[in-house]
Amino acid sequence: MSRPPSRGFTLVEVLVALVVIALGLTALMVSVSGAARTSGYLRDKTFAQWIALNRISEVRLTVNRTGDTHDAGEVDFANRTWHYDTRYFDTSIPSMKRIVVRVWPGDAKTKGSPMAESTGFLGASLTAPGGSNIDWTAGTSITANPCPSTGTAGTLGATSGSGSATTTTGQSSSNCLQTGTGQTQ
Repeated sequence: MSRPPSRGFTLVEVLVALVVIALGLTALMVSVSGAARTSGYLRDKTFAQWIALNRISEVRLTVNRTGDTHDAGEVDFANRTWHYDTRYFDTSIPSMKRIVVRVWPGDAKTKGSPMAESTGFLGASLTAPGGSNIDWTAGTSITANPCPSTGTAGTLGATSGSGSATTTTGQSSSNCLQTGTGQTQ
């Protein structure tokens, strides 16, 4: 009597299929855990950047700033403890300081590279908001007549606080178009 051939998988075929499935699931888990880790890192980096920018704002709002060159502290933010280091540096303008704030997750004992670093400026040489003569939508300075009809180069004036600075644009009157009324465009 002859037996009909069996219609199943051999043990070797089943083991090979299980190995292939195990490798595929491992690769999937590595990918998902990497995405979760990256998402957490970006969240923490965003929080650290916010803390640094908030610290720069606090320093600017503190009117009684003494001759400090450094200060540090801790803050609770987003249900975590963060610590910051604020440093003050002189600039080429005597009444202006450069502020550098670095932020780390954890308490002050935590070492390593900072999670975020921001730089700002503080001083009397900065103008009040809206006090600039720069048209930020066009990216150029606003002047009454940038191409005068006298044939001289146009000037850009920038004033702040107690002094003023004027520079020439190097634009000659040949680049200006004359209208019938004698005004330039």
